[in-house]
Amino acid sequence: MASFPIMDIMTTTPLTPSRGLNVLHLFCHVEHPIDRDVVHQAIDEALSVGLQVVTTAIMGAKADLCFMVLGEDLWELRKFQSKIQAAGLVVSESYVSVTEVSEYAMGMPEEMLNARLYPVLPPSDMKAFCFYPMSKRRGEENNWFALPFDEREQLMRDHGKSGRDFKGRVLQVVTGSTGLDDWEWGVTLFGVRPDDLKDCVYTMRFDEASTLYGEFGPFYTGLVGDLDQVLDATLA
Repeated sequence: MASFPIMDIMTTTPLTPSRGLNVLHLFCHVEHPIDRDVVHQAIDEALSVGLQVVTTAIMGAKADLCFMVLGEDLWELRKFQSKIQAAGLVVSESYVSVTEVSEYAMGMPEEMLNARLYPVLPPSDMKAFCFYPMSKRRGEENNWFALPFDEREQLMRDHGKSGRDFKGRVLQVVTGSTGLDDWEWGVTLFGVRPDDLKDCVYTMRFDEASTLYGEFGPFYTGLVGDLDQVLDATLA
């Protein structure tokens, strides 16, 4: 059979964003016994190639656990997904996005921009976790994308002020997914306490950028822990 060297190159050449990190949320169910050693090996190998992996035990019936994986090379994220599936975990939901700097935040100091593009996760003092996707409304009456840039910028500045009131209680990681997944952004929140997440989301709902123009998908809530903590809680 003829070989195809071009395909070989495609599968080994890193696929990276122009800046920032690829992000993959994998929400998994445990439907039958899994191989814990293989899951450990998957995370060890991911860390060895520079990926970050956040492990979370998910509350409720939407999923049992979540892996939030960040890294430059999209191939490495896909390999991680294959490895945890090989361990017996069933990926029931997922979300694909990239870290980004909003067009409304271009004038921020370089240090703050880099914190958004290259976050270091998870924060050590924040074990409460929440993820949800969102988009901006484009209805007949309220269409975000029909607003002038200056108006959108001011609305987002006001929205950002509300979020900054929760500094020290909540870390917000907003990743872009337009053209990558079904929604336009993925929002991952880390909180000191569960009600910190509730208070933050509730408060920001009153901002006009959210009240008139925000549309939200399902919420996934959980507890951040190391892999054994998460597996023990999930498999108990």
